[in-house]
Amino acid sequence: MSKYKTYVLWLLSTYIAFVFVQSLFFKFTGSAESIYIFSTLRDWSGISLFEPTGRWVVGMAELLASVLLLIPRLRIFGAALAIGIMTGAIFFHLFGPIGIVIMGDGGELFALACGVWISGWIILALSANEVRQWVAFVLRAAGLRTSLPVRSDLGVQI
Repeated sequence: MSKYKTYVLWLLSTYIAFVFVQSLFFKFTGSAESIYIFSTLRDWSGISLFEPTGRWVVGMAELLASVLLLIPRLRIFGAALAIGIMTGAIFFHLFGPIGIVIMGDGGELFALACGVWISGWIILALSANEVRQWVAFVLRAAGLRTSLPVRSDLGVQI
């Protein structure tokens, strides 16, 4: 792997982890903004688990993604998890009741969600060979045929 690619992967992984970890304080301490977001989603959807359970689950998922992103062999799983989390966030910003601007933040949370989402996809794109290897491994483990080769150093055996 080139030094440039390694640098970009670390930069993007660190960016996502920073965004997630700094938001944990607000989710886990029950800040007014976090409670507002998840309560609004609860009231809009009728799903009572959004607040406080959803806030805690999202926080734990963000923490897990942050840890995975900082372990090079597990980075693609952290990026995929970050994409999943932020897809939900972006969806609720655009199509749900919370909107782009939340409690006068000028759209900062929405912009951060978009930045994390894009960074996750860039990580997966730069790690395309590794993604292909894992897809091939999973397909073969499931007994499905694939023409993709599986490296022997993925850390698991079929």
